[in-house]
Amino acid sequence: MDPRTLLKGLHPLEIKVLLRYAPGDALDTATLAADLGYVEGQSNQAQAWLGAKGLAAEAGRVARVAYELTPLGRSWLEAGSPEERFVAWLAANGPAAMPAICAALGMDQKDAGSAFGRLSREGAVGMTEGKLVALLDAGKSRRAAAVKALLSKADAAGGVLDDGQLDGDARALMGEIAKKRGSGDAPFRAADRETVTWTLTEGARELAALLREKGVSGEEAGALTPEMLASGAWKDLSFRAYNIGSRPARLIPGRRNPYVQFLESVKDKLCSLGFEEFDGGLVETEFWNGDALFMPQFHSARDIHDVYYLAEPTKAASIEEPYLSRVAGVHENGGSTGSRGWRYGFDREFTRRLVLRSQGTVLSARQLPTAKIPGKYFGIARCFRYDKVDATHLSDFYQTEGIVLGEDVNLRTLLGFLEMFAVEVAGAKEVKYVPGYFPFTEPSVEVHIKHPVLGWFELGGAGIFRPEVTEPLGVSVPVLAWGIGIDRMALMALGLNDLRELFSYDIESVRLRRALSK
Repeated sequence: MDPRTLLKGLHPLEIKVLLRYAPGDALDTATLAADLGYVEGQSNQAQAWLGAKGLAAEAGRVARVAYELTPLGRSWLEAGSPEERFVAWLAANGPAAMPAICAALGMDQKDAGSAFGRLSREGAVGMTEGKLVALLDAGKSRRAAAVKALLSKADAAGGVLDDGQLDGDARALMGEIAKKRGSGDAPFRAADRETVTWTLTEGARELAALLREKGVSGEEAGALTPEMLASGAWKDLSFRAYNIGSRPARLIPGRRNPYVQFLESVKDKLCSLGFEEFDGGLVETEFWNGDALFMPQFHSARDIHDVYYLAEPTKAASIEEPYLSRVAGVHENGGSTGSRGWRYGFDREFTRRLVLRSQGTVLSARQLPTAKIPGKYFGIARCFRYDKVDATHLSDFYQTEGIVLGEDVNLRTLLGFLEMFAVEVAGAKEVKYVPGYFPFTEPSVEVHIKHPVLGWFELGGAGIFRPEVTEPLGVSVPVLAWGIGIDRMALMALGLNDLRELFSYDIESVRLRRALSK
C-alpha cells in the first residue's frame, strides 16, 4: 500500500514505534515498556495494528508461567500469612486452646488447623499435655519466612513474578501456594503466558522517513478539550488529522421496553377516565376462577386440557363465606336470583382446587363484594390458558379487565368503552361488534378489529353481568364487564404482525420497535 495512504490511518502508538525502532530490531512487551513507557495492552495493540498493515512480523514465541498476587496475597503481605500470625500471637500470649487462637486471630478452624499442621511439622509449635497449642521454636518457621519473601518480591515487581525469576526452592514453594483456577483462597494465581517477539518489516523504513519529513512525532493531540481552550494551550499544540468520513460511536441509551410502555399508557388512559385499578394473585381457586362467574363445574373450558392445575398444594384450605354457600345455591337451583341455576350437585371439594388464573374476569368477581356504587374499576391481568401458539394466540397472555357499576349503565355505555379500546388505544381503523356467549354475561358481545396483515380477529369479549354473578356477591345494580386482549391491542398499536414479537429476545428488534413507536 502507498505509504502516504498508510500515513493517514496511523495511531500515535504506532507512530512512536516506527520512529523509535528500525527493521530487524527485536521487539517485545518489555522493550516497549522500557523505551516508550507502554503498558502490556498498548504494546499488544501497537503490534496488532502494525501487523495488519504489513509493517510488523512475528519473530517468535516463548511460553512462560506468570504468578500474580491475588487479593488474599495482598492481605497476607499487609497482615501476615496464617503461619506468621499464628507464631506471632503465641509468642505474645503463650500457650492457648485452638478455639481461643481462632477467635483472637479472626481465623476459621480450617485455616488455623492447616497453619498448625505446617508449623508442627517444622517443629515450630506443638501440643502440650493439657491440649494447648504452644510455641516451641519460632526460628524453625522457615516456610512462613519464605512465603513472606515471595510476597514482598512480587509486590516489588508490580504484583507479577515470572517462573524464570524464581530459584529451585522458591519455584517449589510457589507450586504449593499458587492456583490456576479457584485462586480466591490462594495468595498467587498461576497463569500461562507467552512472550511474543516481533520486528518491523522493510516497509516500515520508508514510512518512518515520511513521518519525519512531515514532522509527525506521535505526540499530537487527539481532541480539543475545554481545558485547552480555557488555558490557550491549543495554540502551541499539533493535532492529529480528523477523518470526517469515519462513523461515530453508536450510542445506545437506556429505554423502556415498548410493550411495557404500552401497558403503562393503557393504565394512564383508564386512570385519567376515573377508573380505579385492582389486582390479584396468579394462583386462584376454581371458585373465583369459574364458580363465582356462574360457569358450571362441568363446563369444557374447565377441563385439564384448558386450565393449568397446581401440583402442590392442590387445594385451598377454605372458601370465603357467605359467598361459597350463595354461589353453590345459585349453581344448584338459582338461589334467590329467580334463575333455575344449572341443576346439578355443586362439588365443594372441586371448588377449592388451585389453578393458574385462566381469565382476567376473576379479578372483577373478587372486586364486586367491596366495590363502590357507582364505581369504575380495571386491572391488567396475566393469564394462563392452554392454547396453540401462533401469530394471535399465546398460552401466557395479558388481558385488561374492567367493570362499571351503576343504576344507569347499559349496553350503549359498554359499546362506547369497547370503541375507545379499539380505536383510541389499539389504533384500529375498522371495528365491528358481533353477538357472543359467556356464561357470566347477558347480553354478551365480542369486539373485532381488522389488522392490515392478519385481517379480522377478536379483540375481546364483554357484556353485562348476570344476576347469578352479582347478587351472590352482594351487588344488585347493573355491572358492565369486559376482558380485552391487551397483547392484541399492542399488536395493532406497535405495528406488529405476530404476538410473539412482543417477547422477542432479539434486542435489535426491540430497539427498532421502540424507535418506531415514538
